[in-house]
Amino acid sequence: MLRPVTRVPLRQALSDLPPYVPGARVPVGAAAYKLSSNENPYPPLPSVILAISDAAEDVNRYPDMYATELTGAIAASLRVAPENIVAGCGSVAVLGHVLTAVCEPGDEVVVPWRSFEAYPIAITLAGGVGVHVPVRDDGRLDLEAMAAAITPRTKAVLVCTPNNPTGPAVHADELATFLAAVRKDVLVVLDEAYVEFVRDADAPDGLAVFADHPNVVLLRTFSKAFGLAGLRVGYAVARPRLAAGIRAASTPFGVSHVGQLAALASLRATAELMTRVDAIVVERSRLLAGLRKQGWTVPDSQANFVWLPLADQSSAFAERSGRAGVLVRPFQGDGVRVSVGEPEATDLLLEITSEWLAR
Repeated sequence: MLRPVTRVPLRQALSDLPPYVPGARVPVGAAAYKLSSNENPYPPLPSVILAISDAAEDVNRYPDMYATELTGAIAASLRVAPENIVAGCGSVAVLGHVLTAVCEPGDEVVVPWRSFEAYPIAITLAGGVGVHVPVRDDGRLDLEAMAAAITPRTKAVLVCTPNNPTGPAVHADELATFLAAVRKDVLVVLDEAYVEFVRDADAPDGLAVFADHPNVVLLRTFSKAFGLAGLRVGYAVARPRLAAGIRAASTPFGVSHVGQLAALASLRATAELMTRVDAIVVERSRLLAGLRKQGWTVPDSQANFVWLPLADQSSAFAERSGRAGVLVRPFQGDGVRVSVGEPEATDLLLEITSEWLAR
């Protein structure tokens, strides 16, 4: 006799779902630099704070479901049509909607690895199967191997550029070769969360790539360069038919009214915010130069973080760094990602990395 079921079963896929591990937070009352979450170290501009304050008066109302004014402003800034833009609760949520819109159960999604740790979660929740292609030893995506991993069951490919957590951006020529090898019915998602920090002259122009390839979708965010990580505003740039499908799969009212007005204010202050980005890039260069002078071999980061390939020593380094007052993000077995923060944080981190090599 069968035993009666006594509890509601969960989806089988959840049993193998890797948890998303957030960057360590500074304990209450403690003093430390938080370089564990790829956040912008600068607080919002006064004009953005004023927009947030004004928006707070209307939080008893639902926001504009389609973020109409914001999508129009984003479209104008990118010189695309508003119907090409789909806003959502951060680019990671938008990625989930993209995959939900195109994946049938069992469809394959090719991803570089190690890359953004939310990718396997989003793929699994969309019913897809992730196909992981190792990044190269220098932290760069192996686009040739990713193209070779495409099968008749492949529905999408995720290209993180610059790659989180290793840092390098793909180059225009290798991306062109890759796209020429990809079937036109396979969606290619260019995740450009850190695009504003790119200074590599060989990096592609994502918008030009989008214009030339109907199967390309761009993902961008206000969390990094624009400093709105706590308000969760991201967007996709897609052809109107794909955008309509992504929009249909999106969570209703996914972008709060506060987030919409803060993003609008940030767009109006783009020039001022990009001076902050320039300062972060300068600090990134100083950090990379300091590490290399000490003897570290580190990838050429084009994002707002650097990668220390510490492999099995990653957790030990993160613990040591945390005790010294710098919180970093370990990926045990692979390496440690360190966000670019205040100059004082860079100084302290370089002391820690020097001591680590001298052990």
